[in-house]
Amino acid sequence: MTDDIPEMDEPEPTLPTSGTQPRYDEAEPGPPHPINWNLLTAEEAEAEWLDLNQWVDWLRTTYGLASTVIPPFWHRHPELVWELSALHLHWLSAYDAEQNGSAPSGWHRDFADTRERLRDWVSASGTRLDRDRPTRQTTWPGEKPGESVQDTIITNREEDFVQFVIEDVAARREAEDDFYANLDISTGEVS
Repeated sequence: MTDDIPEMDEPEPTLPTSGTQPRYDEAEPGPPHPINWNLLTAEEAEAEWLDLNQWVDWLRTTYGLASTVIPPFWHRHPELVWELSALHLHWLSAYDAEQNGSAPSGWHRDFADTRERLRDWVSASGTRLDRDRPTRQTTWPGEKPGESVQDTIITNREEDFVQFVIEDVAARREAEDDFYANLDISTGEVS
């Protein structure tokens, strides 16, 4: 019967994950850090998109959040991305092993406030459970009027997310390539 007891130097077995639900009971390596979506490299963006998407899916299913709080196309709305990214960072920090015992309670209090802001963002953006449209932009005096905004029917959220990430990563990679192509190695300046 002692065969089932791990030796002191053996790692403890990990519990299997069920289905496609992410495991958020294990600490991520390194301290949590804010994500500036404007400054991510292509490689960083891909990892952050996938991590945030997994966490948002966990959040909406764990808390039974309606599409008026987190809609399927949240990834297509920067205002929702920034809000959810900040909430994710707060969650990572609150549940960090080094945090004090009241941090999760603080996260839940802030989560209640964030849900209200998310409802406001979703309402303003016009994204819904079954259709999406780009967030309308107010044209200031002297600016060219924006293009008309049309609804897109949502047929497969997962396929759209994957395509969105592929396009975002490709655009970032192209910008990086352009930057390095115009970099004068001898001076370190961009021409």
